[in-house]
Amino acid sequence: MTGLLRKSLESPEEVRPFEGGKGQLALVDMDGMAVGRATFEPGWRWSEHVKPIAGTESCEAAHTGYCVSGRIAVRMDDGEEQEFGPGDVMTIAPGHDAWVVGDEPCVLIDWQGYADYAKRSA
Repeated sequence: MTGLLRKSLESPEEVRPFEGGKGQLALVDMDGMAVGRATFEPGWRWSEHVKPIAGTESCEAAHTGYCVSGRIAVRMDDGEEQEFGPGDVMTIAPGHDAWVVGDEPCVLIDWQGYADYAKRSA
């Protein structure tokens, strides 16, 4: 690891679009740790716009992140449900669905679960 490392999500190293034009994930690699900014457009739902890419029944990524703007709801496979909005810091275990609440894009920063999120097979 270097002493100082600076990268910008305004100039991401990789961009992964979601199905149906419902947003994208911008990523930077921070010396082996992926940090991403996801923009989920109104109408986005994991089970519709990422599931076809992931090929799993629910999202199997663990997330640790921060909600910059908009609102997102998450439902765990066991039925537990929570809504997150601007300023919320969150941890989400694997095994969930999620969707945008309202008509504003939801922007999330995540430093745990985006390394393989919405990554298409080669």
